[in-house]
Amino acid sequence: MASAARFLAVAVVVACALLASNNCHAARHLADTAAAPAAAGAVPGLPAVPTLPTVQPVPQVALPPMPAVPAVTVPQMTLPPMPAAPKVTVSLPPMPAIPSVLPKLTLPPMPAVVPSVVPKVVALPPMPSVPTVNVPMPFAAPPPSA
Repeated sequence: MASAARFLAVAVVVACALLASNNCHAARHLADTAAAPAAAGAVPGLPAVPTLPTVQPVPQVALPPMPAVPAVTVPQMTLPPMPAAPKVTVSLPPMPAIPSVLPKLTLPPMPAVVPSVVPKVVALPPMPSVPTVNVPMPFAAPPPSA
């Protein structure tokens, strides 16, 4: 369901982008080829746009100077010495012996590996030669001209 909804959303966005681009090109073409619009006062039945009233300029006001902030001096104080932390010595009791619940088992000895089972590899077989073929590479530089 989520993938179908996502696909629908992507399809709508792509359709809107295509429609918007076509409309933009058509609008630009129309603006380039259409005649200039008539003046605002030349349209019959519509009054002319009134002019805006002029706004009086605001006089510049000078602000009073900022008073100086007095410097605050912090008195120097000496702190009392830090008391020494007391040493704590803790002696732990001895660890109790854990009784063994499982019986002690002895494992049989590991059998020896028979060397005749594993073949010895002395050397790899020779690598077959790859024939050289002149295949043109599409993006390689051309050979220098003689």
